[in-house]
Amino acid sequence: MIALSGALTIGQARRVRFRDRIHTENNIDTSLATSLKSNCPNTTGDDNICPLDASTPNTFDNFYYKILLNRKGVLHSDQQLFNGGSGDSQTKIYASDMVTFFDDFSTAMVKMGNIPRNGSSGQIRINCRKVN
Repeated sequence: MIALSGALTIGQARRVRFRDRIHTENNIDTSLATSLKSNCPNTTGDDNICPLDASTPNTFDNFYYKILLNRKGVLHSDQQLFNGGSGDSQTKIYASDMVTFFDDFSTAMVKMGNIPRNGSSGQIRINCRKVN
């Protein structure tokens, strides 16, 4: 799961998804929290978006993991990968070794892509954002 989370190196989040994090959590870099608060005021801006990896938002790389080491994960779930728990060591590896991240990510994607549908329940979506 840690390898697959690296897909968030490309992507954005609406303020409504990180509002609580920037106002209540203490495991966030203060400069990031300040920046996000100024770009997305508390009274408005829930639909404002920000990149999940501001360093290289349009490049698939390992910078997502590097920002986590500096407590700059935008989403609560992002920062949980590096927050004093069992994911810390793997997050450090991916932050320092892009080849290992790429190898593990591609293996995990193939494995996930080979998960079969469960009988007649569920569906393989044509567009992942909506039910067929």
